[in-house]
Amino acid sequence: MFADYSSSELMAIFAMQGFAGLSLFSIFVLMALGLAIIFGQMGVINMAHGEFMILGAYMTYLTSHVFESLMPGLYGAYFIVAMVVAFVAAGALGALVEWALIKRLYHRPLDTLLATWGLSLILQQCYRSIFGAREVGVTLPDWLMGSVALTDMIEIPINGLFVMVLTLLIAAGVYYLMYRSNWGGQVRAVVQNRPMAGAVGINTEKVDRATFALGCGIAGVAGSAFTMIGSTGPTSGQLYIVDTFLVVVFGGASSLLGTIASAFTISQAQSTMEFFLSGSMAKVLTLLVVVGILMLRPQGLFSLKIRR
Repeated sequence: MFADYSSSELMAIFAMQGFAGLSLFSIFVLMALGLAIIFGQMGVINMAHGEFMILGAYMTYLTSHVFESLMPGLYGAYFIVAMVVAFVAAGALGALVEWALIKRLYHRPLDTLLATWGLSLILQQCYRSIFGAREVGVTLPDWLMGSVALTDMIEIPINGLFVMVLTLLIAAGVYYLMYRSNWGGQVRAVVQNRPMAGAVGINTEKVDRATFALGCGIAGVAGSAFTMIGSTGPTSGQLYIVDTFLVVVFGGASSLLGTIASAFTISQAQSTMEFFLSGSMAKVLTLLVVVGILMLRPQGLFSLKIRR
């Protein structure tokens, strides 16, 4: 298989494959961080997570058209603005959903699964009615186009580097919020012992709403980044919901570090196997290995002890 390639060509191929794995890792982390907060910290099985992601993608699409029509001279800056708009729109919808639906279903995880699955169907139909059934795409600004040449044979896409940097910034921001801020302390207190947290004066309803909104907002930013790798349609979110849940469960539902480690492990394994096998076969084998590990360690790679 490798006899036709020189050693330098093989090194270039493996380097590009490794970068593809890092790009997939970044996308997995962006998708899974929001779900890790909602599912891991709140115990809510949000089957509509993909639709919140796609809302962010549609907000990016609308923002690009607004800049193109009204502010063409500032078109190069639209993507930064679009990510902020995507976060605010998805977070606001998440807060509304938590207030109207989710807060009535805490401690009933199977009911949250059914309710959010129904919500996902409603959102898909809303997107279809507003934006149409056809997939839409965005034109990236010039500064996100092209690639960086590391060697004569290795080129790294700029948009891939941007997604990696964005992922690192968001992961660092989430870490600070969850483990270094007063609000994060309140969230962890509610997770570990809700009655005691309420008894010491923490507004658990407010914490729940803000946590759900944050998770949905991060999903919106993931949707904005998603526009760089694919087109957006009403059902595009369903293509990634299984991978997202797989990353969160494999890493440990309540662990931010576990989510990142799980995303890295799965993305690199899948990318490496795609070099030797077809993409679908690599995905199947990755799934089988993860399921096998979960059978031996159901709590995932990392687990959090929770007092009931």
